Amino acid sequence: MDLPSSRSSDTADTHKPSWLERLTAYLLREPEDRDELVEFLHSAFERHLLDADALAMIEGVLQVGEMQVRDVMVPRAQMDAIDINAAPGDFIPYVIETAHSRFPVYDGSKDNIVGILLAKDLLRYYVSQQFDLRKMLRPAVFIPESKRLNVLLKEFRVNRNHMALVVDEYGGVAGLVTIEDVVEQIVGDIEDEYDFDDSGDNMLPDRQGRWRVKATTPIADFNTQFGTDYSEADLDTVGGLVVAEFGRVPKRGDAISFGGYHFLVVRADSRRLHTLLVERDTVAPADAT
Repeated sequence: MDLPSSRSSDTADTHKPSWLERLTAYLLREPEDRDELVEFLHSAFERHLLDADALAMIEGVLQVGEMQVRDVMVPRAQMDAIDINAAPGDFIPYVIETAHSRFPVYDGSKDNIVGILLAKDLLRYYVSQQFDLRKMLRPAVFIPESKRLNVLLKEFRVNRNHMALVVDEYGGVAGLVTIEDVVEQIVGDIEDEYDFDDSGDNMLPDRQGRWRVKATTPIADFNTQFGTDYSEADLDTVGGLVVAEFGRVPKRGDAISFGGYHFLVVRADSRRLHTLLVERDTVAPADAT
């Protein structure tokens, strides 16, 4: 009479929990604070319960909940904007060169943004050669620097906006932020068909005599192109060199000068640099590091 019970016990002892059961049991141990939660997730990654991409995105989600708009916005000085009084023939080449899909339009100064121009609306100019910029403008959305990114992302989704102007405590325009800027904090850098990073060249000159340089460019190649003598002893790439000078991973719009050249961060995410704008430093002497 006891034999079936014994077999049942043996079967239970030899049962191996599935990966889902193991993950569920692991997650049922509730972390007590954010640091413990992050440690929890890294432990799950080490146990192969999460892959690297999933871990990075979860960390990105946690980070977005703590970041403010000022942390990711494009600074006012780096905003690509259009003067409302400019003729289409004057600003269309600028639109083509910068290759954005949306442009703030100002009247007088960047503190007076009167609307947003969608680049696709310029097709009307090519069709009829008549274009009233004021009639083509979409309403501009203004938000404070202190707005949290998770709140902004929800507002972007609900209102179907893709760009907002950031204002400081005095009402002046401090910069702009796009939905892509927010999403990139979660999934990493988002590339599109206009991205320089997709090209085969590591260094390309622009019309102003500056150079767009991929962060992955070997320091040796940079030295050859620019006649510099940056050290390759501890670092391999130009991006690594710039990060070392900052002492942190800089964000888009950050700039630094050293060794006779000025480096502006054009594209970056929270993890790494992608593209730099390089020009000779006209202030500091052109000595190499």
